[in-house]
Amino acid sequence: MDLPQSLTERLPFLEPLEENWLPVSRAALVVAVAFYAAIMLEEVRTGNGLLDVVFVPVHEGGHLLFRWFGEFIAVAGGTFLQLAAPFALAVYFALQRNAVAVSFCLFFFFQQFLPISVYMADARTQQLPLLTVGDSEYVIHDWNYLFGKLGLLDHDVQIAGTVKIFGWLGMIGVTLWLLYRALHRSQNIA
Repeated sequence: MDLPQSLTERLPFLEPLEENWLPVSRAALVVAVAFYAAIMLEEVRTGNGLLDVVFVPVHEGGHLLFRWFGEFIAVAGGTFLQLAAPFALAVYFALQRNAVAVSFCLFFFFQQFLPISVYMADARTQQLPLLTVGDSEYVIHDWNYLFGKLGLLDHDVQIAGTVKIFGWLGMIGVTLWLLYRALHRSQNIA
């Protein structure tokens, strides 16, 4: 019995994703991997991402964008938009077959799981300073509210830990995928 040589042989519907990707130059690969390593090292060293502040307005904008759909959706909308923005860009660049751009967007999609996990873990203690747009008298801790409504408040730390692990695995996986794309392309050229 012969084993399949690649993932696309096992999952044929993924085959179109293997075709016609733009080549990844050595320079782009080195810069991207060094950048991702710097972001991950900063996360390990300080617990804060270098670009987390970029996503704060996106998160807050999600609350405003989804406020028309009721309080629960408005509160969840912050985190939803925080994750949807880089994911939607990754899909766009995947359709363009640009591996470097896809990896950049997906890296930050997964990286955002880390500050989200910190916010989740704070749901019961509510020690983090909160930001808001609009009425500063009426500030809701997103994850205290969401976990409370879902009956999961007592599990905030466990859920946050799982989300954090998922974020780390995703960032590492995206970096490895970019390396694979670069090496796969150079093997095909040779």
